[in-house]
Amino acid sequence: MTIMAVATTATPFAQQLRHWRTRRRISQLDLAISAETSQRYLSFLEQGRSHPGRTMVVRLAESLGLSLRERNGLLLAAGYAPAFPESALDAPELGAVRHALDTILHGHLPYPAVVTRPFGILVAANAAFEVLAEGAAPELLQPPLNVLRLALHPDGLARRVVNLPEWGRHVTDSLRNRAARSPDPDLGALIAELESYLPPVDPGPNHLGFAVPLRLRNEAGELGLITTITSFATATDITLAELHLEAFLPADQPTSDYLRSRFAIT
Repeated sequence: MTIMAVATTATPFAQQLRHWRTRRRISQLDLAISAETSQRYLSFLEQGRSHPGRTMVVRLAESLGLSLRERNGLLLAAGYAPAFPESALDAPELGAVRHALDTILHGHLPYPAVVTRPFGILVAANAAFEVLAEGAAPELLQPPLNVLRLALHPDGLARRVVNLPEWGRHVTDSLRNRAARSPDPDLGALIAELESYLPPVDPGPNHLGFAVPLRLRNEAGELGLITTITSFATATDITLAELHLEAFLPADQPTSDYLRSRFAIT
């Protein structure tokens, strides 16, 4: 008896599914359990031997933790229309969101806060952003202003950062973690550019990681700032889901006193 092998050709969906599963380091069994299907069926999907229904694609994308943009890409690869819209930031349907963001930015005064879109492009900032932008080369402040480049460029904020080797790598490590989950050539190029601005660092035996406060020289002497980053996890519009709100907080009382006196809310 002759056993003939059935050749299969990996479809775009099969290729993407396997790519994202291996990128997330999830086994077929674990993904199958999370998506409420069988490992055998998932194996057939990755081989291009079965075609998923739209609901299954959505479940797999959610189980893989894909962004809204990546979920649309997986749906398209399976032959389905995208599920999530991508509105212009100035579109009427995002008007309420823009108003809410402006309210948050103003409410965070006297401390700096910014809203950015992918790759650090500035969308909005409050008046205290001036503390971070002062003294920077004019070309770094031209739109589209990239706050990551402004932060680490030798002619930007970096010239005033006391702990640039450590703090700068806190910034680039965060970007590398993002790139590891969702590779993007443009993001990779930006990381390489930013790292080229940073001086070498010797962590030493007591190194606890690069998550360190920003220590910034200014007219008051030295400011200490820590940051929080907020994303819009439940958004169903790609534009909104890709925004980040970064709010700076004083790391010590002198910094708080200085910012309160300089940006007093009237």
